[in-house]
Amino acid sequence: MKNIFRASALLLLAVSALFASCKKDDDSNPFKDNTYQQEDQMGRPAINTVFVTTADKDDFNTTIPSAMGSKYASKFQTQLMALNAGYTTNALGMDAATFSGALATDVLNVATDKKTTFFDGTNVLTGRALADDVISVELLLIFGGPDGTANPALTDDHVDANDVPFLSTFPYLAAAH
Repeated sequence: MKNIFRASALLLLAVSALFASCKKDDDSNPFKDNTYQQEDQMGRPAINTVFVTTADKDDFNTTIPSAMGSKYASKFQTQLMALNAGYTTNALGMDAATFSGALATDVLNVATDKKTTFFDGTNVLTGRALADDVISVELLLIFGGPDGTANPALTDDHVDANDVPFLSTFPYLAAAH
């Protein structure tokens, strides 16, 4: 019985301290003004990871998307050419400058009037379906050359499907396991 009383007293004390430290007029309350700050930029998978140098991570992650292209396209092109010195154009017909500019604006576009897909040979960057093999598409666009057949060992991550099937109804995500 003593242990229950002690535990109850400690719990009451802890809850009281919590409420006392979160007064509405307390300047230490981090949620006081409801201002939030974006901490990471990840519109397209792997783009930030592969193309943004460690020195630029914080700046890139806080740059608004409308300023990303002009600020980072040349740095992305340098990274692209370091990855594939033989790059000319990709399967989308984009030269290094055009492709780097598209990548540097790291947002996931969404088309509301056509198929949602990352790339299916016809529709390009119209969104992303859960089953899209995004990393293989990005590898193909970086290393595959104009017709997608160059460097075959580098154009596929060989992960062709999710390990658990996606649902056909909302929320569509695969069941946790």
